[in-house]
Amino acid sequence: MSKPKRIALGADHGGFDLKTELVAHLREAGHQLEDVGTSSNEAVDYPVFARAVADAVSRGSADVGIMIDGAGIGSCMVANKVPDVRAALAYDLSSARNSREHNNANVLTLGAALIGVGLAKQIVDVWLATECTEARHLNRVAMFAEEAADLQLSDQDIDKVVDRLHQILGPMTNSEPTGACVGDDPEAAREFVRLGATGLTSVAPAERPGSIPGDLARYIDHTLLKPGSTEEQVRKLCAEALEYNFRSVCINPTWVPLAAGLLRGSEVLTCTVVGFPLGANEPAIKAMEARRAIRNGAREIDMVINIGALKSGNDDLVFRDIQAVVEDCVDGNAVCKVILETALLSDDEKRRASELARRAGAHFVKTSTGFSTGGATVSDVALMAEVVRGAGMEVKASGGISSYSDAKAMIEAGATRLGASASIGIVREAKSTSISA
Repeated sequence: MSKPKRIALGADHGGFDLKTELVAHLREAGHQLEDVGTSSNEAVDYPVFARAVADAVSRGSADVGIMIDGAGIGSCMVANKVPDVRAALAYDLSSARNSREHNNANVLTLGAALIGVGLAKQIVDVWLATECTEARHLNRVAMFAEEAADLQLSDQDIDKVVDRLHQILGPMTNSEPTGACVGDDPEAAREFVRLGATGLTSVAPAERPGSIPGDLARYIDHTLLKPGSTEEQVRKLCAEALEYNFRSVCINPTWVPLAAGLLRGSEVLTCTVVGFPLGANEPAIKAMEARRAIRNGAREIDMVINIGALKSGNDDLVFRDIQAVVEDCVDGNAVCKVILETALLSDDEKRRASELARRAGAHFVKTSTGFSTGGATVSDVALMAEVVRGAGMEVKASGGISSYSDAKAMIEAGATRLGASASIGIVREAKSTSISA
């Protein structure tokens, strides 16, 4: 049993339920709590609450802090930006004990999607009861505060670095985004380096929308979403994806552990769907689906927006719905694709939905589920690409793509990913077309 402490306690929407359990547990143990929020399961930004917990520890109003989000990783990163804060993520009793005994951590972060209530209480109890007392550990902790010497680069050094980047990246002719880039304006790149940039990015011409890729298979999500799909069919789908080296297999959530295991160690990703196919679930439920799928091995999440909310003009709900899933995808290092179900939308609604996905930080917008009244069209892909491309987002065309000519038309319109169940036929047709040409 640890002596009573002043504890700053926070969580995002993914950690709210666990925070509620810990509040009662810690108060029963006699600790004084400063609850910085959040106060519901509504989608919020975890950095806001992680910063609030860390600030309370930094200014001395709390002895220690505890912050809970979906995985605990992002909040740990945020907290460690605050002066005098030493945040550590714990996922079992050993990591909790070690973070205090060896590192004198003063902020604990937990992943609500990774641990249960019982284990969380044990972790917190061990963490609070453990102290850093050994001189050798305290000396090492003191080194955390030592400032590293700044790396000083001369103008000549900068010129050499930028000239080498220019050689590697080559010229860029893509019209978006506009403005100077390292490929066509080395002086602008030098200025970025002088200002402290540590990375410069270029887009390879073969990856630009409109270009027909040499390896079309890498544009395709090999898809099997029929409700009657069997284990044998999923195994066959994965074997085909490995043979043809498709970008991913897209399967229903129940098959994610199987697919992830079969594809482990390959370039083929595991993709699944959330809120599928109607999109009418609450944001918290979709976020929970995404977290579980990512935990089971999914690396890409295709979510369906709340179509009824969009058509009702409730853009705020649509935004929060998308954002809830995007946040969990970012936490889990997964890609989020937002399905608009374009067959049900007017052009204005398609633009609004694409803009909301852009604002929420999604990686893709996607045309269709394949279960509605229509699939992808060239005009829809072009419209969506126009809205999102400036933000570095991509477009996935899906639904009704059954031939190479369909695929070619979608890519020329701006799609950089295709969802198809006729994937093998498309790739074979593409190869035969290339040979005959």
